[in-house]
Amino acid sequence: MAVVVKDCSYVLIHIPSFVRYGSKPFRDIYLNSIPNEQLLAKIYQHTRSYDEAAGYPPNQVFIGNLHPDELNNIKQPWYENPVSPPERKGLFGEILPEDEFYAWIKIADDFDLVWLTPEFTDKIREITLKRPFLVNEDIQKLGTGVSPDKIMSKIEDGSALPLYFGGLIIGSLRRDHDADDSLKAHVLMENLLAKASGAFAMYHLFRRSGITSDKIDFILNCSEEAVGDRYNRGGGSLSKAIGEMCHCVNASGHDIKAFCAAPIHAIIDAASLVSAGVFERVVVVGGGCLAKIGMKYTGHLKHNMPILEDVLGGFAFLIEKDDGLSPVIRLDCVGKHAIGAASSQQEIMTSLVLKPLNKIDAKMLDIDKYATEMHNPEVTLPAGSGNTPLTNYKIMASLAVLQKEIDKGQMNTFVKEKGMPGFSPTQGHIPAAVPFLGHAIEAMKRGEIRNTMFVAKGSLFLGRMSQLSDGMSFLLEKNHSNRQ
Repeated sequence: MAVVVKDCSYVLIHIPSFVRYGSKPFRDIYLNSIPNEQLLAKIYQHTRSYDEAAGYPPNQVFIGNLHPDELNNIKQPWYENPVSPPERKGLFGEILPEDEFYAWIKIADDFDLVWLTPEFTDKIREITLKRPFLVNEDIQKLGTGVSPDKIMSKIEDGSALPLYFGGLIIGSLRRDHDADDSLKAHVLMENLLAKASGAFAMYHLFRRSGITSDKIDFILNCSEEAVGDRYNRGGGSLSKAIGEMCHCVNASGHDIKAFCAAPIHAIIDAASLVSAGVFERVVVVGGGCLAKIGMKYTGHLKHNMPILEDVLGGFAFLIEKDDGLSPVIRLDCVGKHAIGAASSQQEIMTSLVLKPLNKIDAKMLDIDKYATEMHNPEVTLPAGSGNTPLTNYKIMASLAVLQKEIDKGQMNTFVKEKGMPGFSPTQGHIPAAVPFLGHAIEAMKRGEIRNTMFVAKGSLFLGRMSQLSDGMSFLLEKNHSNRQ
């Protein structure tokens, strides 16, 4: 049975007040028992306003208002050449302001971990009532707020972390067990933000596709959080938690963990379940990763630029049986990096690109576009981390040379025509090829391209259980009933 990607959504959430809680900034700020106020002040001096974040060209690409190739025509640095006026809503989703996101965090909280002041609660309730998606049952979970004195007492005794907006403390997030590191406040914060941003993306998916939440059969979450307790660290299932928040009453689900390559794994798994007839509709969802907010902040401060890692990313994809219109996932053209394969970048790319294409007797030049890890180079280069997508495209071009499909002098042309500039937030799973999926779907429906190969790599060695790398790929193709 042919399987399609029926629809997709992409969201960004601007969270400048949470930069201090990204893993790298948090370690640096709280290296000693007394917070480094000087560093905190410097970080906040380099955070962006909502309009600056919304107008940032790569963010506009992410939500679908610009095509990735349009970044080639925008002068760099992109943060000095914003889209004007900044657009909140895009073809695939929107960029949510921080104050509104607090409502989603509180609604995601089923254990009264998050306390917000009555004043701030009233403010976000008023805003949220004017917005789509959330129903009265959700709004009621905001409650009436908690007194500032009670909030401060929990912060001062060390059992809760302060929550900020506009430089002021507007609430707290408490730990849920004194002796369980998996339930300490910082970990629960990461989990709640992943849940809330994933739910926000899923609601946008339902709105775009016109499908109601009760029609979803199964949910695969591919985020990078580790929901669990000390007896079952990382056990999950955030998939079911997001589904519950989105009122998917007929769905179940589980989490897919594969480091940065998890979205590709999840899409292939979802397509396989639908193809086998196990489920009719499967949603793949990924919420944002708080741990990687501000990850490269030292490089940004060094170059006197804004801290660009101030947005959570989120996405959701609806996988169904063939509808005769939507692009088809070619399950006969799936690439994997086998355990016995070599781990050089060239060998990994051979496994993920050449081998699956050989299965269907296709050449590299038969693919109109390749999507790889779409890390925004303006985030990574100042920190000395290189330009990930460009590096990957050059490796692909070198493979095409070795296959005698192009001459060495055509490598740059291959990179430009088959690739694209990076534009995604650098949150591991978020940039893993799939940010281009929405653009590919739209281009195929318009007849502009025939296919796209999605290629993502993972770093299993980060878990200290193996020296192996990982990777998966799949081919998305224009529907047979919609080809020119």
